[in-house]
Amino acid sequence: MEKRMPKKWMQSILMIITYTVLLVLALVKFDWILALLGQVLSSCKPLFMGFAIAFVLNRPCAFFCRNYERNLGPRWKKLGRPLAVFTSYLVLIAAIVALFSFILPQVGRSLRTFVGGLNGYIANLQLLLNQAAAYLDWEALDLTSLNSYLREVLEGLLASITNAATHVMTVTTSIISMFVTLVLAVVFSIYMLAGKETLLSQGRRVLRAYLPARYAGTVSDVIRLTATIFTNFVSGQLIEACILGGLCAMGTFFIQADYAPLIGVIVGVSALIPVAGAYIGAILSAFLLVMVSPVRALVFLIFLSILQQIEGNVIYPRVVGTSIGLPGIWVLTAVTVGGGLFGLLGVLLSVPVASVLYTLLRRDVGRRLSTRQEEAPILEDTEET
Repeated sequence: MEKRMPKKWMQSILMIITYTVLLVLALVKFDWILALLGQVLSSCKPLFMGFAIAFVLNRPCAFFCRNYERNLGPRWKKLGRPLAVFTSYLVLIAAIVALFSFILPQVGRSLRTFVGGLNGYIANLQLLLNQAAAYLDWEALDLTSLNSYLREVLEGLLASITNAATHVMTVTTSIISMFVTLVLAVVFSIYMLAGKETLLSQGRRVLRAYLPARYAGTVSDVIRLTATIFTNFVSGQLIEACILGGLCAMGTFFIQADYAPLIGVIVGVSALIPVAGAYIGAILSAFLLVMVSPVRALVFLIFLSILQQIEGNVIYPRVVGTSIGLPGIWVLTAVTVGGGLFGLLGVLLSVPVASVLYTLLRRDVGRRLSTRQEEAPILEDTEET
């Protein structure tokens, strides 16, 4: 025992010295470490993109895999996973082709219509402001400069949309880099989807090998909970945005037909932003319509309010479900804090992250309270005796 103690003390001292030296080097070479870390993360971009694609396609791939394995029979059951991956990518490609062949041209046409009638819209808005100013005894605002400013912005936007291919072709190096990155990301995502069970099994083995037994189960449970919540949130938000944008475009067709695709895209894209997205989409769309006709803008706001009530009470619970499980006040808090710290990415990811933390905290609180309730009768029996 006496011989072992100095050896253990020497090992502890050597570990402390090693950690101290590494900490000093990290502090001295902090900029160099950050640059190296940035290069490593940049080189891993195809891997991250592949993981994101696989994460989005995981649920449809699992759906197709279940159906293929059930219908192919025992002999061809092994083909279920490859066919499911292939079908998932066909659905993704069909969605992208539909977006570029139908939705974007319609949006560009709506933007051209808006730019063409911009002078009349500004005049209508100026008249409306003059009437409001006269009624309220305020000084009227001059929108002459707003006309030229909006025209320059929208013409630049139209030019970038119309000449996007020309601009992209001039930057050959960027195209090649993006193409290679995308191809590698697709290859990574195919491997991840095709070998999902193997990767999960290997991950569980690594956890059991390098973590104590009491921590391995907890970490695995947290990872499983995080994956479930993020999957439900991302897929639910995407499906909900498509449904809401499509319904809004259909309703706007009866209010202002030539703006229906543009307003549908605005409302659908803004629906991806939790909490604030509904207000952003409503304000932008109403601003477009109020310059055409204030009455139509008012009708649109009433229609959108009814549609959002239906969406919030009928569509969203069925699409996203109750798996997020985060009260409204914490959703608002998460979006505010996440947006303030990390910008748009923080706004988009703050809700599922907060939901994971909220679920873990709720479980821990429930476990502690149940433990205390079990201990309470024992304490009461001890006091009585």
